[in-house]
This record gives sequence, C-alpha cells and structure tokens, in this order.
Amino acid sequence: MIKLGMHADNLRVLSGSFKSAVELGAKYKLEHLEFGVIYGIYFIQSLGYEPSVSMWENPIEIRRYVESKGMPISQIDSAYPIMSTSGSNYGVFYTQQAIRFASHLGAKKVDTTDSAIIEENMTKDEAFKVAVKNYTQLLKWAEDFKVIVNIETHGALTNDVEFMLKLLSYFESEYIGFNLDTGNTFISGQTPLDVLKPLRKYLTHCHIKDVGADLAAAVRGEETGIACSDQSIGAGVNAENIKNVIDYLKETGWDGEVSVECSGTDENMRKSVEWLRSIT
Repeated sequence: MIKLGMHADNLRVLSGSFKSAVELGAKYKLEHLEFGVIYGIYFIQSLGYEPSVSMWENPIEIRRYVESKGMPISQIDSAYPIMSTSGSNYGVFYTQQAIRFASHLGAKKVDTTDSAIIEENMTKDEAFKVAVKNYTQLLKWAEDFKVIVNIETHGALTNDVEFMLKLLSYFESEYIGFNLDTGNTFISGQTPLDVLKPLRKYLTHCHIKDVGADLAAAVRGEETGIACSDQSIGAGVNAENIKNVIDYLKETGWDGEVSVECSGTDENMRKSVEWLRSIT
C-alpha cells in the first residue's frame, strides 16, 4: 500500500516553521511526515523561519506532537553528502546521531545522499570505496537501532544507476535502502521509471517532485537535483513519469511511504494531494 505524506522542507522555501508544516499536513489528512534535522542550534530555525528540527530537542515530545496530528514520522532527512572526504569527517557522525534521534521518534528510516559533483581529484572507483567505508560505519548503528539508512537519488553518483546498483548490492542489507526522487532523476536527464526498475528491490521510501517546463528546458541534463516542485505535482512536465512510477509500484505490490515535495503554499499542497490521491 502506498502511504501519502509530505516533507516539511516544503515550507523552507517559504521560510515556514516546523509547526506550520505539521499543521499543513494535518489539514490535508496526510498519513506521515518527513523532516530534516540539524545537529546543534541554528538561529533561523529557532526563530521559526525554517522547518527542520534540532537533534538537541526532545524527540519524545516531537513524536507525541506529530502523532497527535495523525502523522507518524516515516523518515528523517540527514542528507549530508556521504561519498566524500567531508562525508567521512562530518557526515558519518551527523547521520549516526540522526539514526539515534530517529529511533526515539519512532521513525524507521533516515535519508542520505551525495554531492552534485564527484569530489575533486577523486575517481568514481575511489568514491565507491569511500562510500563503502562510510556506509559500513552507518550500518553498525542502523542494525543496532533498527533504522534503515536510505540512499537518495540527488547527485552525480546517486543518479548513476550502475553505481547505485553496485553499492546497494555490495551490502544486500535490510538496513541499507533506496529513496527514489522523481524530480531529481528527471532533472538529471533520466526517466524516473528507468531508474526505479533495476533498483526496485531496495526501495523503501520515495520523494515525489514534478518539474516545471521552464526549469526543465533550462537545466535538465545539467543539474542533478532540485529542492522541490515550484508548482503543484501533476501540473508539470514530469507528471506522466510520476504516474508511471506510481503505477509500477502498485503493479509490483510495493508497500511504503511517498512524500510530497512541492513549494508548500496551500494551493500547491491541495492540488498536489488531490492529484496524487487520484492516481494512488
């Protein structure tokens, strides 16, 4: 069964708070919530102009709040670029803390990714070795806390199906999974369904983004990811691809969560939820 939810990051482009994101999701009776996390204190977030959550906050209180709104947490977003030197120095620690935080929140997944470009002076083979080393460190925590570490299509390496298949099959672990992003795969120049099919067995979570015609014409094939749809899902040039992905997931009996990712105006959310409910 496909469960429809949203990413609180939809409110970031509007300088919205975490509470405003939760209230918006509750208004449209979404089934789960996803949000980003910060390790430490960030004044913009503390003032209510950013919807991420500090991992220094009380996770039990947050869990109680979102569940009171009917939206358990499906995944927390700790998408630091893991497949790099900085991923080794900072990203592993950050994601380990996200795993701990997720376990208290009742979330079963955390999200990770890579950069838009491969690190300077690093070959793809070298990046693969770094990725294996770093995800091996994360896997130890994932297994102990029973939290899946997802790898999202967002950068130069994660949008490479061959690379992703090699990495996911290297581990073949129930705690290393795949998060498809329909907008990122499309903007990278690919067809989302063509990315999904060979990686379907690893899929545990999905981000649904559409893409406007102007944006697609300007950067498709040159960029590897976008923050969110600037319009409602179903109204862009990626709509048919999204429908094909949903149809394939239904045909193959996939059971999991998909998050709406669009600019979080009330109109965008209403139209996106209505369109997605019509095809799921």
